[in-house]
Amino acid sequence: MSQPRLANRANRMRASEIRELLKLLARPDIISFAGGIPDESLFPANAAKEGYVKALDSETQGKSLQYSLSDGHAPLRQWIVEYMASLGVTCELENVMITSGSQQALDFIAKLYLSPNDTALVTWPTYLGALQAFNAYEPRFDRLDPMGNRSSAEIAKDAEDAGGSVKFAYLSADFGNPTGQTYSREMRERLIEMADELDIPIIEDGAYQALRYDGTAIPPILAIEQEQRGGDIEACRTIYCGSFSKTLAPGLRIGWVCGSRQILDRLVIIKQAGDLHTSTINQMVIDHIARTVFDEQVEKIGSVYSARRDKLLAELKKNMPDGVSWTEPEGGMFVWVTLPKGLDGAALLEKSLETEKVAFVPGQAFFADGSGANTIRLSFSCAGDEMIEEGMARLGRLIANAI
Repeated sequence: MSQPRLANRANRMRASEIRELLKLLARPDIISFAGGIPDESLFPANAAKEGYVKALDSETQGKSLQYSLSDGHAPLRQWIVEYMASLGVTCELENVMITSGSQQALDFIAKLYLSPNDTALVTWPTYLGALQAFNAYEPRFDRLDPMGNRSSAEIAKDAEDAGGSVKFAYLSADFGNPTGQTYSREMRERLIEMADELDIPIIEDGAYQALRYDGTAIPPILAIEQEQRGGDIEACRTIYCGSFSKTLAPGLRIGWVCGSRQILDRLVIIKQAGDLHTSTINQMVIDHIARTVFDEQVEKIGSVYSARRDKLLAELKKNMPDGVSWTEPEGGMFVWVTLPKGLDGAALLEKSLETEKVAFVPGQAFFADGSGANTIRLSFSCAGDEMIEEGMARLGRLIANAI
């Protein structure tokens, strides 16, 4: 049989290294810091059960099992309107669309903006899932560095020379995957200026927004921009992508997009063609969970995750040889480790799985240009104290032997 004649974009599609590494979680001999996933023992299971019972009540089951609006379940969207207000964003129901996880939102936004050879500005490194979502639409990637030395004119010229134009800037401003980095208010304001100069939207990935353990909360980019625009969300460039996956339950696959109606109307059309609508019953269940235990749930996971982060940072300090450095995030799920020059994270992982039985994510996958070989990502969300102690002792020994 001849090879299928696929679209050119198929050649750019690659399996996620992280999704492949998740298979290691089933191996009892592996201590894994690879999966950036929530601790399932902390899920609000009772609230979810209540939500399904309520959704399948004789008075509501017709709606919960039926087709729904493409822009989403109105009560859930109203809860999100109120939640966005708590973050400093004033919006209406028409400014919110429900998606099947924020990953779908990234795919839809890429579909809306990117043509082949267009430029997507992304952080260096950036979320691997965003690179995968964008890659299908055949863009080139350039480094998003709002405090850097390159002018917007230079960035635009490079994009033009590559046969396209700059279409958007993407980042996770709070405790981003993979580094745990948080953008200061000054950096967020400079990014808004850059977006104005380039006449592009900002795609703000707020997946970890609620997972702050230390420090003072910084308003989302959308909130800062709205304040600058006189409170008018319709005048804002920023498109905020939210998710319940890191706070409530990733398996229900509920996320959202918040932005101007001009953009939301177009995204709803894409949603109609993509999957008609997100699961009706799951939207109703998330609405119930959010209304009954959201604050309590965020406080609970924050208490657990912050202690695990502190333990991981302490064990890194105790076990890592000279020449190794790492981030100290104020929230989220990740610590980013930079190895001495000359070490390769992928080769180190291969050796680790053979000898020390510790899993982590090589950092190279998070760089659009394939750089960053001497970096790795550690996730602490599912790691208890004994696991962290033993895992970091093994990892320290592995790195010391490799130097």
